[in-house]
Amino acid sequence: MNKQLEYGKISLRPLEPEDIDLLYLWENSLEIWEVSNTKTPFSKHILAQYLIESAKDIYETKQLRLIIQDKELKPIGAIDLFDFEPYHLRAGVGILIHNNSDKNRGYATDALQALSNYTFEILGLKQLYSNISFDNANSIKLFEKSGFIKVGIKKDWIKITSGWKDEILFQKILS
Repeated sequence: MNKQLEYGKISLRPLEPEDIDLLYLWENSLEIWEVSNTKTPFSKHILAQYLIESAKDIYETKQLRLIIQDKELKPIGAIDLFDFEPYHLRAGVGILIHNNSDKNRGYATDALQALSNYTFEILGLKQLYSNISFDNANSIKLFEKSGFIKVGIKKDWIKITSGWKDEILFQKILS
């Protein structure tokens, strides 16, 4: 495995066709729909098409999803690059550790570091950013611990059933 795709207790790998059942479970999990801006469930057919598209180059699709796996190669989550801007040398980052039993074990921190290494050393990016709901304390703590800095607040950015939420913009300059 590429050393830039490993860090600490995890490694990152590309999506494989056998990941379809895992993606089906994760993408249709209601508790993450708010943070992923999802409003409708995904069919296995749609996910199979996504898996085919994921084999294309990041410069073509402007996005990349990698599976986070532990030392035993068990998939524990996913980390995404989106809004990839090769001219401006930046991309957005999203991360998911799905099972509660895998949370707070350092996997997300290691995955963010591996992704930072990869995007700096291989893709040549200058910066990463993430948009996090103001009430997502665990994600805020994770990104701050990983060297991301709060650079702005988008007021009333996320519509929820009871009103609106602010979203915080975090940025990390890579070096």
